[in-house]
Amino acid sequence: GPPGQACELPPEILDCCMRFETFYLAKHTGRRLTWQPNHGSADIKATIGKSKHELNVTTYQMCILMLFNTHQSLSWQDLQVRTKIPVEDLKRHLMSLYVNPKAKILMKSDRGAGDKAQGKEPVDDDSFQVNTAFECKLFRVKVPLVLGRAGEGGGVPRVELPEGCGPGSGGAAAGSDVPASVEEDRKHLVEAVIVRVMKSRKTLDHNQLVMEVTRHLTSRFQPSPTLIKQRIEKLIEREYLERSQADRRIYNYLA
Repeated sequence: GPPGQACELPPEILDCCMRFETFYLAKHTGRRLTWQPNHGSADIKATIGKSKHELNVTTYQMCILMLFNTHQSLSWQDLQVRTKIPVEDLKRHLMSLYVNPKAKILMKSDRGAGDKAQGKEPVDDDSFQVNTAFECKLFRVKVPLVLGRAGEGGGVPRVELPEGCGPGSGGAAAGSDVPASVEEDRKHLVEAVIVRVMKSRKTLDHNQLVMEVTRHLTSRFQPSPTLIKQRIEKLIEREYLERSQADRRIYNYLA
């Protein structure tokens, strides 16, 4: 495809890119390798306050967040200069890290308006810090991108809310008719079936495991692929399963 929007990748990532380029170009002659960071994603292991999480973010968000390994606070202008992400993209990806109360990885400080401008676009006087009070029940947190504006005049952008994050989050999805206690029972049932299937099969790829679990549970209820994926992640955290080193979509059972 055409070259992506350039940005300043973190040194650790740039080193990996250069090594991969050397490997790729040695294997293939007459080809050109072009990085497109505007289409990428990354998983970051983060310690925020007293909790540890794996953050699933865009490449642009990774570039923003990794700056806070060496800086306690960064201004809007600092972020523009240090990341070199196109301004409109930088706004969208940065705002996604602080406007959503359930995935609020960063805090925005505004000199003149206090907290009144928390949901608004960044401006020159704004500075940003890691939100050390961030809480989420999930170990793996997918940070949703801003989808659009709820209104005019700098209103809070619409975002998806990840399940299980933030204060007061319950087990059942918003608007669900299923009682929270039933939802919790279903989570345990899905986990039990996953373990039973994996104990028998030892190794399965993601799609096969989802199909097997769905087949086992159809007589009880119809589990969504999202629910099954969430419970797989939990079992990996608790070391019942592991991802294959050769292919991350393949799971191995840990005795």
